[in-house]
Amino acid sequence: MKISAVETILSDTYPNGIWVRLETDEGLVGVGETFRNPKATEAYIHETLAPYLLGQDPCQPELHRTAFNRLLGNRFQGFPTRSIELRGNSAIDIALWDLMAKSLDAPLYKVLGGPAHQTLPVYNTCASDGYNLAAKVIGDSRAAGEGEDDLALQVSDPGRLARSLLDDGITGMKIWPYDRFAAKHDGWHIDRADLEEATDVIAQIRDAVGDEIEIMLEYHGLWRLPAALDIAEALGQYRVYWHEDPIDLSNIADLRRYRDETGGRVAASENLGTTRWLRDALVAGAVDVVQFDMGWVGGISEGKRIQALAEAFDRPIAPHDCVGPILFAADCHLAFASPNTLTQEIVRAYLSGWYSDVASGLPEVKSGQLQLPKGPGHGADFAPGFLDGGGIKRKKSCM
Repeated sequence: MKISAVETILSDTYPNGIWVRLETDEGLVGVGETFRNPKATEAYIHETLAPYLLGQDPCQPELHRTAFNRLLGNRFQGFPTRSIELRGNSAIDIALWDLMAKSLDAPLYKVLGGPAHQTLPVYNTCASDGYNLAAKVIGDSRAAGEGEDDLALQVSDPGRLARSLLDDGITGMKIWPYDRFAAKHDGWHIDRADLEEATDVIAQIRDAVGDEIEIMLEYHGLWRLPAALDIAEALGQYRVYWHEDPIDLSNIADLRRYRDETGGRVAASENLGTTRWLRDALVAGAVDVVQFDMGWVGGISEGKRIQALAEAFDRPIAPHDCVGPILFAADCHLAFASPNTLTQEIVRAYLSGWYSDVASGLPEVKSGQLQLPKGPGHGADFAPGFLDGGGIKRKKSCM
C-alpha cells in the first residue's frame, strides 16, 4: 500500500481548522487535523511534506516521524510547540496512524496497546460553541455576563453552570475568570477589586454545589509570578483541583516556585507541551498533571512518547481538547491506551455543536464518562455533506 495523494481542506465557516486526507492506492483514507494558522500550515504540507510522502508506505509512522525531523533539520531545534512545522507534522502523523489502524481493521487504541480503561472520566471546558473558531479568545466579552451558554455562565451565573454540569453527570469544570483582567497590567499585577470579582466566581460555585464538582482553573500563561501568587493566595479556601499554565511556561524555575509556594496541582502545558519541555519541567518537579495537544506537538507519535515520559515520572496525563473533532477522537484513543490517564477534556458545547457538524463517528460521553471509541482507525470521518458545503477549499498533491 502506498500513499497516492495528500489533500488539505480549509473551511470559511471554521477558519482556524485544517484537515488532512491521505489517500492510498488501495482505497484506504487516513484523516488528520491541526488547528490555527491553516493557510501557512497548508503551504508547508504541500511544499515540504507531500513530496516526501507520495509513494511511501503509510504503515510506518515512526519512520516518517524521523524523516520529518530530518526535513526540518536537527530534530526540531528552533521549532517550539505550535509552530507551523509541528502543526503540519501533527496532522499528517495522526492521518498515518489512522491509516495503519484501518489497514489492520482495528481501532487505534488497540494498535497503541489495547484499552487500559473501559471508561474514562471527563471534565468540561466551559466554552461556547463559537469559542476559538477564529482568533484566539481570551476574556470573551460574553464571559462578562452576556448570553446563556457555558462561556457566559462561567461568570454571570457560575452556580447554575455547575449544577447544569452535574445534571449531565460531569463532575469537573474548567473556567478562566481571571483572564479578562490580565491585559490591564500585562500580567504583572491584578487590582484588588478585579481579584475579588474573579475569585467570587469560584465562591459562587462552592456556595451552589459545595465540593460536588472539581474546579480546574485555566490561566493561559497570561500572568507573571508575583500576580499569579496573589491569585493563588486568594483561592486558598476554595480547593481548586488544578492550576493550568498559571504563568509563562518558558520559565520553569518560576513554575516550580509557584508550585512550591501555593501547594496546588500544576497542570501543563497546552502552551509548551513538547517532549523536551516536559522532560525539563518534570526533572525540575514543576508539573503535577501532564497536558499536551497532539495537534501541536507532533501527533500520535509524540503523544505516546509524552505519555510514557509522564508515566516514568509517576505523573498522570490529561490530553488537551479545545480545538477540533478529529483531534478529539485521536486524544480519546491515546487516553484509553494509557494507564496513567487521569481525565479527558471535553467541550460539551462543541460535541453538541460544531464538532457534530464537521465530523461523524466521534467518541461518546454518557453520564460524565467517556466511552471506548469505535473503529477502525480513530473512528472519525467528515460528516455527510460537509465537504460538499459552501466555503470549503481543497488542495491535493498527487503521485
